[in-house]
Amino acid sequence: MSRIVYVNGEFLPEEDAKISVFDRSFLFADGVYEVASILEGGLIDNEAHLRRLERSLAELKIEIPWTLEEIEAAQKETVTRNNVTEGLLYLQVSRGAADRDFAFPKDPKPVLVMFTQEKKLRDNPAAERGISVISMEDLRWHRRDIKTVQLLYPSIAKQAALDAGADDAWLVEDDFVTEGTSNNAWIISEEGVLITRQLSHDILHGITRKAVMKLAELHQIRVEERPFTIEEARMAREAFITSASAFVMPVVKIDGFPLGDGAPGKLTRELRRIYLDMAHELGKSVS
Repeated sequence: MSRIVYVNGEFLPEEDAKISVFDRSFLFADGVYEVASILEGGLIDNEAHLRRLERSLAELKIEIPWTLEEIEAAQKETVTRNNVTEGLLYLQVSRGAADRDFAFPKDPKPVLVMFTQEKKLRDNPAAERGISVISMEDLRWHRRDIKTVQLLYPSIAKQAALDAGADDAWLVEDDFVTEGTSNNAWIISEEGVLITRQLSHDILHGITRKAVMKLAELHQIRVEERPFTIEEARMAREAFITSASAFVMPVVKIDGFPLGDGAPGKLTRELRRIYLDMAHELGKSVS
């Protein structure tokens, strides 16, 4: 049975879901997206994802005809129609179709697409063993705070990591780590302090990052928002990434150098447990 995909107000079998070849997201990567995790059939931190979507659209001057409430209703219907209890929901908005021209079209008709992916998120084997990362130069554009669909360089970096026998790449600019290919990067100092780069145009303002910071505050875990180098990361007690699909995922090796004993650290495991407990209760309450 094929998935049901949402396209501009219609719920269609995936083989019938189509957009124009002149869509600007295809021609210019002129669009934004969001992805929310699904647990217990409910969308986790979805309000924050929608607020970030609103900000991304405003930064690109894409005006949409739908309210956030209408988008959320379509999200929930997409999840329901696909009977997904655990997985991901992707949402993408493009400026719309127009004859190819660098200038923005006048009176464009934006396109809204949604689809689901069933995926085991809670019982992810990678969380038990941890992941390895390599460092790569960050060659992306300098508005990484906008969640655009122009993901070619992160894709190149991810593939380079896989080709090198690693799981992901941490991107480095001016000697400091910015973030992972699709996640925020964290280290934990010997004193148990969580360290992650401060918000700016240099990184995506991660929704899971924000949630983990709130949980750290509730559990009296100190957080420092500042840049760190790959060298500092290699010397850290622990490291991890955060994202909507990975939650809190331990990093156990950087550029071939194991952290500690090469296994997920105690505080990282605890943060993942705390986050999953929160997400589990939130999923039940919104399903």
